[in-house]
Amino acid sequence: MNKPRRSFARPLAELLNNCISAAFARQGFAAREIVTHWPEIVGQEIAAIAEPIRMQWPRNPEGAAPATLVLRVEGPAAIEVQHQSKLVIERVNRFFGWQAVDRLAFRQAPLRGGTTRPQRSTRIDPDMAARIASSLAIEHPALRDALGRLGAALRRK
Repeated sequence: MNKPRRSFARPLAELLNNCISAAFARQGFAAREIVTHWPEIVGQEIAAIAEPIRMQWPRNPEGAAPATLVLRVEGPAAIEVQHQSKLVIERVNRFFGWQAVDRLAFRQAPLRGGTTRPQRSTRIDPDMAARIASSLAIEHPALRDALGRLGAALRRK
């Protein structure tokens, strides 16, 4: 009779490696490290406003052609990243050790990663709003109070 095999705890990274690698492969990433180590690859300044979505490989039967790296960029920061595209491509290729990427494509959307900016408090000081409202020469009370709150919100920034 065979003894039951004793199992040992394995690291979570080892267990999830296959399913995560498959998910990244579906998005065209040659290595998942480009997503997991993005800030170290391109630097904190670029990583704060852009993150990789996928790599689009051309259908080239003759040989391996470089891919297009698709980045999610927050709003008008796409222009800034576009001006730094040569630097981003150079850093990504240096990470891979070969010319894996030759162009960047941008999709403007909010970032999903952990690089979100901290939210400001939405509380308005009611005393300041009342002081500003009382200083206005507006007869309509609801409009005066609304403008007082607006003034307090602008002063807070």
